[in-house]
Amino acid sequence: MKFHGDYQALYRAVETKLASGSSCHDFDHTLRVINNAKKLLENSVADRETVLLAALLHDIARPEEEKSKGKLCHAKLGAEIAPAMLKKAGFPEDISVQVAGAIATHRFRGKDEPETVEADIVFDADKLDSLGAAGIGRAFLFAGHENARLHNTEAEALAADAYSKNDTAYREFLVKLRYLPRKMRTAAGRKLAVERAAFMTEFFEQLDNEIYPGEDSL
Repeated sequence: MKFHGDYQALYRAVETKLASGSSCHDFDHTLRVINNAKKLLENSVADRETVLLAALLHDIARPEEEKSKGKLCHAKLGAEIAPAMLKKAGFPEDISVQVAGAIATHRFRGKDEPETVEADIVFDADKLDSLGAAGIGRAFLFAGHENARLHNTEAEALAADAYSKNDTAYREFLVKLRYLPRKMRTAAGRKLAVERAAFMTEFFEQLDNEIYPGEDSL
């Protein structure tokens, strides 16, 4: 498709910026979110350019949030950073406003909800990468980065603090990922989320049975 600015220059700028981010929210994650967004754009009335630009830029402030150990909100900061990057790449202000709005509301734990169909798609595209096989992989990548345990019981996981030894992949599933399907904003996103969440449930049941045989910790 034809963009109203230099998409390739913006693509390279985002790739360079996210090179300093963690493997859970690196440029590979961004590319998967873009692919998810393309799936959700099928049969949608959403503006394709806005969605793809917001998907590309949605985690642009992740490195800053990670350095702050979560004190900074990457969605809020990203919405502030993105317009200047879009302007530099030659995109008009009206597109920048829509893109920034989608970035600001894409976070699961954010207080502000998406207000446009484009923002809905970006929200869902991002959440889909937290589910299914890719979601399992990302959860373990994060846990490994924080030197967390491979697995723990439900009680240990739910009682754990973020960024702690018991902040396992299982904890991420229990406190966030299993609830994602009901949070999805689009019908297509919800359908995919239900399928991927079911796969994760089966995986953690199997892992639990292997590590805690005979114990009912789920």
